[in-house]
Amino acid sequence: MKNLVLIVLLAFSFALNAQTFNFTIDHSTLIVNDLKTTGDFYANVIGLKEIDHPTKDPGFRWFSIVGNTQLHLIYKDTVVMKKHKSSHICLSTQKLDAFIKHLEKQQISYEDWPGTKNAITIRADGVRQIYIRDPEGYWIEINDAKHN
Repeated sequence: MKNLVLIVLLAFSFALNAQTFNFTIDHSTLIVNDLKTTGDFYANVIGLKEIDHPTKDPGFRWFSIVGNTQLHLIYKDTVVMKKHKSSHICLSTQKLDAFIKHLEKQQISYEDWPGTKNAITIRADGVRQIYIRDPEGYWIEINDAKHN
């Protein structure tokens, strides 16, 4: 009987810690003042595939990220967003070294978390990461974390 109670308590504990709704990230949105330059950066520097906006509205540029995740850029000429490194988009690649060479060829600077130019941060879990800024000043972390 004690074992049954223990099993029930453990099952209840796991159920409380489980993700009830199985969320995935659908998209992130950035407000931009220069849709062409910033969109071209995500297409040409980051290498994201541009996808059609459902209404073909010229104030949007949408990009596909592996899987079903998307990045949406929305043009607003009257909105100014505060940007800080702690608030960033993070993209992960197992080709971090090749991506760094790609940045260097395009003369795009990168830095580690503290701000040292052309340096890589190694997190406590061993993941390597760099930070770059898009033309609007938004921070992007690029790391080599493995995902299933």
